[in-house]
Amino acid sequence: VQLQASGGGLVQAGGSLRLPCAASGRTFSTSTMGWFRQAPGKEREFVAAITWSGWSGGSTYYADSMKGRFTISTDNAKNTVYLQMNSLKPEDTAVYYCATSRIAHTKREYEYNYWGQGTQVTVSS
Repeated sequence: VQLQASGGGLVQAGGSLRLPCAASGRTFSTSTMGWFRQAPGKEREFVAAITWSGWSGGSTYYADSMKGRFTISTDNAKNTVYLQMNSLKPEDTAVYYCATSRIAHTKREYEYNYWGQGTQVTVSS
C-alpha cells in the first residue's frame, strides 16, 4: 500500500485546511485509515481514523482535542481519505501523517502498518 498525503500549508489561527490522503496498491486488506501528527519536540499522536463497515460506510473516531473541529471522511471511488480541519489553533502546528491498519477501531500507532510521507501544517497566531 502506498499513501500520498498532501494539502498542508500555512494558515492563520481560526482558518481551515483539508488534507487528502490517496491510497494505492493492495488496499483491499485495509480496515482502518487514520491520521496522526507530530509537533516539533513531541511524540506522534493520534488525530482521527475511520474504520470501514462494508457498504454501510464507516465509523469515525477522534482524539478528544480534535472532536468538533476535525472531520475525517472518505471518497471510496478515489481511494482517498480526507481530514477537514476547522478552527485551527497554533498548537495544531505539526507534520500530519496518514496511515493504514488491518485492525478495526484502533488508535494505537504501532497497529498501523503503512504510512505516508507526512504533510506540514503551520498555524500562525
